[in-house]
Parts: sequence; structure tokens; C-alpha cells
Amino acid sequence: MRMVALALLMGLCVIAAAAQETQPTTQVKKTLAECIAIALEQHPSLKAATAFVEAGQQRVREAVSNYLPQVSANYDLIRQKNRPVTALSGLAGGTSRTFNLQTAQGTLTQVLFDFGQNLNAIRSAQASEQSLQANRTTQREVVVLNLKDAYFNVLATRRLLTVADETVRQNEKHLEQAQGRFNVGLAAKFDVTQAQVQLANAQLNQVTARNNVAVARETLRNALGLTGPLDFDIVDNFDVHQVSVTESEALTSAYDKRPEIESIRAQELAAAEQIASLQKNYLPSVQGQADYKFQGTDYPSRDLWDIGATVNLSLFNGGLTTAQIGEQKANLANLKYNEEVTRQNIALEVRQDVLNLTQAAESIRVSETALRQARENLELAEGRYNTGVGNIIELTDAQASLTTAEANYVQALYNYKTTVAALEKATAQQLESE
Repeated sequence: MRMVALALLMGLCVIAAAAQETQPTTQVKKTLAECIAIALEQHPSLKAATAFVEAGQQRVREAVSNYLPQVSANYDLIRQKNRPVTALSGLAGGTSRTFNLQTAQGTLTQVLFDFGQNLNAIRSAQASEQSLQANRTTQREVVVLNLKDAYFNVLATRRLLTVADETVRQNEKHLEQAQGRFNVGLAAKFDVTQAQVQLANAQLNQVTARNNVAVARETLRNALGLTGPLDFDIVDNFDVHQVSVTESEALTSAYDKRPEIESIRAQELAAAEQIASLQKNYLPSVQGQADYKFQGTDYPSRDLWDIGATVNLSLFNGGLTTAQIGEQKANLANLKYNEEVTRQNIALEVRQDVLNLTQAAESIRVSETALRQARENLELAEGRYNTGVGNIIELTDAQASLTTAEANYVQALYNYKTTVAALEKATAQQLESE
């Protein structure tokens, strides 16, 4: 009895474990805003951009350090041998003496006046840091745009998979109808084979649609910056909220807010400050210095100190300063031309996105009408075929038209959402709630 009870207990455990394994698990669903937050935290390209900003901050500190006091200290211990010099001959003679000579010294140096040369260098470093911060913002916008594209692509492929599943189901029904009519002699064998071909094509499209969903999820995982598996689902937010923005409003916003323009303007400022710093190499600079040291052969050593100032003036350095100034002026001119190119590219991007948004909104309206008509057409074709008035070609054509209309509608929704996302990046402002 004990063995029987044990066997029953083990059997119940196996059944419970199997039931737990077959029970579907519900994944947590995350919204688009939550996915964006994950990407901004996890994506390695943003971490790299942040590292560049931190490097720029350290370069500012490097430039500031030239304006601060510089303190150094050193200690020397020398084992020295000395032979006394005779007063009559001036030659070394007598008994030599070996002793330790110790020197401990501290030095303080401070720039007193340099006509603002170091100040210009500090401002140049600060402007370079601002440029890096703007570049990080640009990278952030790229990450967000790629994330939105991947997010909406998952939703689109899922809906297309639903369309493929429904198409398979409809074609299976049509095959049953054709087979039934053939069995009672109301249809030719052609109707059955035609329905079989349509079903096979629908099943092939179903396999492709299922794979597209898996690929889209992998693309989303990459856009999120995740190295591990994508262990959550996403919320379907394919609802269309009408976005209205004029071309002039979009251009004004883009010129005012786009980080690419902020970055290049900061680079121009950095180059201008660098030129000003280099030009002051022609002028003298004043540096103060103070030394305090102990020196002697035994303790306590003699203490010495001195304080003074040094005027430095470069009289000739082979034209190095002139060449450096010329190089920076050429760089500044290049940046100004690049700013104009950037503004033109931004204008083109904005105008294209505004036009694409108008087209996308119109495409949704047209595709909705076509989808409604295709459904009505299929209902009519199915009724005609069931009553013997229509034929299998008419029915399969109606089913194919409905599948195309459903796919076009999903594509129109995807195009609209991605176009809004692209316009948000182009104008550097949010146009639709996430």
C-alpha cells in the first residue's frame, strides 16, 4: 500500500508539472514611452556619447588648471666628496671630506597676466563641451527614432500576421465549399484545385508573416540596446491621432531646436576662442614664482626663499603661431559653410516629412474605403458562389483583393506613425502623445 501511495503521489506531481508547463505565460506589456525609457538607459551608443561629453568636461578642467596656482616639491639627497683648496696655489689639496648634501624645496607659480589667453582657451574648451552635449542629444534622437520604427514595425507585422491567419481560414472555408459543391456535382474539379492552390499560397504567406514578426522583435531588441532576450510584450498603439503642422512652423522649430545646429555653432565658438587665444601668443605674459627650500649637510638645514616675476615674450618661433592661427581660421570658415549645408539638409528633411505626413494621412483614408469595399465584395462573391451564380475565380479574386486591402491598410497605419516620428525628429518637438 505504501508503494502504491508513493506511486500515486509521484504521478500527481508529474501531472501538475506538465500542467504548469503547458499553462500559457502572460508577458508584461510595455508602452512606447516605457520602451523609449529603456532604450535611453541601455543603448550603448548613448553611453558612448555620454563618455565623449565626460571627456569634454575633463578638457575644460585641463584648461582651467592653467589659471590656477601650480605647486611642486622635490627632495634631493646627494653624497658628495669635497677636497679643500689651498690658499697659495689654488689647487686642491689636503684631506678630502665626504658628506651628505640634502635639499628640500617647494615652488609656487601663478600666471599673473596673459591678456586673457588662458581665459580664451577655457571658453574654447567649454564651447567644445557644449558641442559634444548637442551631439549626444542628436544621438538620443536617433535612438528614439529607431526605437519607434522598430516598435511600430512589430505592431505592423503582428497585424499582417493576423491578416494572413484570417486569409488561411477564409481559404480553408472556400476549399470546403468547393469540395462540397464538387461532391454533389454542382462544381467542377477545377474549383477544388483552384481553392487548394489559393490555400497553399495563403499558408506560405502565413509562414512568411510569422517569421517577419520574429525578425521585428529582434529588431526591437536591438533598438532597445538589450543584449538579453526580449522578455516583455508591447502595447498596440496604432491609433491615429491627427497631427497638423505647417511647413513654416516646422522649419522654425527645426532651426531653433535641432541639436545639429547647436553643435556646429558651439564648434564655431570654440574655433573663434582658440583663434583669440593663439593671437595673444604675440603678447607678453607675466608669471609669478616663489621658492622656499632647506639645504645643508645636517639638521637643522639652512632655509632659503625667493620670490619674483617673469615676463615671457615670444620673439620668433619660425612662424608657428601664424600657421596655427591660419589653420584655425580655415577651420572656422569650414564650420560656417557646414552650418549652411546642415541648414539646407534640415530644410529638405522637414519639407519631405511634411509632404509625407499629408500623403500618409490621405493613404489611411483611401485604404479604409478600399478595405470596406473589399469586404463587401467578398460577401457578395461568397453569396453568388453559394447560390451557384458566381464562379471560383470570382471568389478567389475577391479574397485576394480583401487580403491586399487589409495589408495596404496596415501599411498605411505604419507609414503614418513612422512619418510622425520622423517629423518629430526633424522638428525636435513632440507632435503626438506616446
